[in-house]
Amino acid sequence: MAAEEKAIGLVRPDIDAPGLVWIKRRAGHTPYWRPPEWYLPNNEKAAHINLSPLAGMPDQLIARCQSLQSEALAWKAGVRGHIGSFDGTFGQIIKKYLNDEDSSFKALRPGSRHPYEFYAKRLEYELGELRVDEVSGVDLKRWHERWSAGGEKLAASKMMRAVLDAAIAFTIMSSKAGTPEFRAASELREILKTASRKIPNPKRRESIVTADQVVALRAAAHADNRPACALVYAMVFETTLRLWDVIGQWWPMDAPLISDVVMSPHTSMREAKKWFGLRWEDVGPDLVLRYMPSKTSAKTGLSVTFPLAKAPMVMEELAHWPVEKRTGPMIVADGTGLPYSSNYFGEFWRKDREAVGLPANIWARDLRASGITEGRASGASTDDAAKVAGHASTKTTAAVYDRATLEASERFADARTKKRNG
Repeated sequence: MAAEEKAIGLVRPDIDAPGLVWIKRRAGHTPYWRPPEWYLPNNEKAAHINLSPLAGMPDQLIARCQSLQSEALAWKAGVRGHIGSFDGTFGQIIKKYLNDEDSSFKALRPGSRHPYEFYAKRLEYELGELRVDEVSGVDLKRWHERWSAGGEKLAASKMMRAVLDAAIAFTIMSSKAGTPEFRAASELREILKTASRKIPNPKRRESIVTADQVVALRAAAHADNRPACALVYAMVFETTLRLWDVIGQWWPMDAPLISDVVMSPHTSMREAKKWFGLRWEDVGPDLVLRYMPSKTSAKTGLSVTFPLAKAPMVMEELAHWPVEKRTGPMIVADGTGLPYSSNYFGEFWRKDREAVGLPANIWARDLRASGITEGRASGASTDDAAKVAGHASTKTTAAVYDRATLEASERFADARTKKRNG
């Protein structure tokens, strides 16, 4: 820090560059480029651009100020196609991804938006002031080491890279061809894509829950007077619906869809939210479930059809729900009458999991994969399993959700033995 301040002190008095200002900080002075008053991209006051990485490099500092001033003058002259407010930093890319109304981030479902926002904020904090043209693939490998805690948290690193890629992709999509913004983001994405091929990803999940364990989980929930949780376990395991579809998701009030289930603000929730998820009305008089999962509604449009009469665990749980009570959300928290939040439900899942002796690496959402695995192990075709799961491709079913590796090996060995024996 002392050497840096000394460098700043030496170069500061002799520099004459357009828009350059030095702002006094606790540790010394920091150089900034101050936009002219008339420079207002996107009808907002343009922010000062931090040039501290160039503080000890007078020639580059002057060149950067001149470049920024030229862009501002071009913007004033009406050259909007390749200027805008891009300052060349990761912070600008991430802020645009989070705040632009046309961003893919705005289209994320609540269950995905929360982790994306969390990791985007972390990226903004760590890389915000770093310029895009100062990064190489080697930097990504170093970031991976930090994000993954030396390889122990590969999933966290993969998520950081996924969010970064989404932000860069939106910058490319929303920029005009030939602009500095477009070129910088396109080149960066190619560099990171190449480097990512050398970075290990987390292994796919192998944890499964057996039918007997699901029976035990349901019994634990009933013993604690929570029949709603028991119904969740049965529904996810038998129908292979996603957990967040069965318990539903709480959305912000400005979400475009309409809901008649609203939660008012309270101690742990600052703003009102509205709910979307599985409703009793999605089950017909014939006990056939017809439902469009939230994930497919925005992509493939595939809906799920399942005969609940052929789901023994579900039928056993439905005995606890009189017909006159089958209106509105299917799963509501016992006592509040409102659907669970994901965190609230997670607390009860941990309680039931511990009660039946399941290891901590078993997640509630493993119930879906376990149901698909049981079906495949029982001889159901991958094509049928994909239709039940609502997958557009059997590759997803086989690669991610079908965990019946032992049964597959047994079928493979049996086929070979049969061939040998004529």
